Amino acid sequence: MPNAKLPLDGLVVLDLTRARAGPTAARHLGDWGADVIKIEAPSESTTEGLGGARHGPDFLNLHRNKRSLTLNLKSEDGHKIFMALAKTADFIVENYRADVKHRLRIDYDTVREINPRIIYGSISGFGQDGPYSARAGVDQIAQGMGGLMSITGLPGQGPVRVGIPIADLSAGNYLAMGMILAAFERERSGEGQWVHTSLLEAQIAMLDFQAARWLIDKDVPPQAGNNHPTGIPMGVYPTSDGAINIAAAGQVLWQRFLKVIDAPELGEDERFATADVRSKNRDELNAKLSEITAKRPSAEWIEEMAEAGVPCGPIYSIDQTFSDPQVAHLGIAYPMSHPQLGALSIVGQAVHLTRTPQPPEARIPTPEMGEHNDEILDTLGYDADAIADLRARGVI
Repeated sequence: MPNAKLPLDGLVVLDLTRARAGPTAARHLGDWGADVIKIEAPSESTTEGLGGARHGPDFLNLHRNKRSLTLNLKSEDGHKIFMALAKTADFIVENYRADVKHRLRIDYDTVREINPRIIYGSISGFGQDGPYSARAGVDQIAQGMGGLMSITGLPGQGPVRVGIPIADLSAGNYLAMGMILAAFERERSGEGQWVHTSLLEAQIAMLDFQAARWLIDKDVPPQAGNNHPTGIPMGVYPTSDGAINIAAAGQVLWQRFLKVIDAPELGEDERFATADVRSKNRDELNAKLSEITAKRPSAEWIEEMAEAGVPCGPIYSIDQTFSDPQVAHLGIAYPMSHPQLGALSIVGQAVHLTRTPQPPEARIPTPEMGEHNDEILDTLGYDADAIADLRARGVI
């Protein structure tokens, strides 16, 4: 059904976000059909908002499927325009420090007075209240406080950040999910609500079983490098032309794996007979396995293990990732036609809906600052002279 409406078609989002976590949440809503109005300060440069150059890859990827309205929220007229938009909006997304929205008089309680159906989404560094609520938070700080840097990297290496802004992205993903849950609940209650998360909460939630090891067993996970924290063999193994990932933990996979590498003697060795003893003798086993895997090229191992049902895969650079035929088939390099930059690819959604698929390319290219000022203000009843006056006074 190529002409099917997207799931969030007809819903309006006011996007007050900057940097990455908040824009990620708004991007999900826009990708799935919502009319996202990105509100930007007239005097703000893109780099001040930590999004890089406006025509750079980061900004282009974060802010597709949005319209841009410049608005000075500190001015009375700017506040008036925002509240007029908020009166009929479905969602507001913001990631200011916890107290800023109150100083600007655009917080949830203020908006709810004129629009009880509003779903107001907030991301902060550490939470909306509590001893750290007023602190500024960024991804790497959350990675450190959230425990991730203590389990990333080689044993004894010291703290290592993950190579992506995982706290930012996770917080954005969680907020989008929460806001869509609130929209579903609104169908029953008729009322909106405040939905909020933080970089710190999102990061801790992403620890998942590593966090559960502490909460349940009081076990503090150490750095494990490329090895799986508990399963063996599971990790990076050398080949004659590089390295591959192999995941053969568990007795069934272990026996299959031994057949592929033609090493039945390892299965008979009491040091490697069960998962528990393999874990205790991890270093010795990995050394023996590495001697075997290093004798043949990656492609041969991957093909043979795939045929045997042993999870195995290449270790790509990002250019190689997008050259892989399976990645190309999935279509996650998503087309976008930009009026100035021409045909581009952005990072698509990782979710597929069969009856309501996304359009063949991005609906709206990443906008120029204030590109949609006139058309948005026109819907509020501002004529050309009034818009010109707002622009002359720096309101837009």
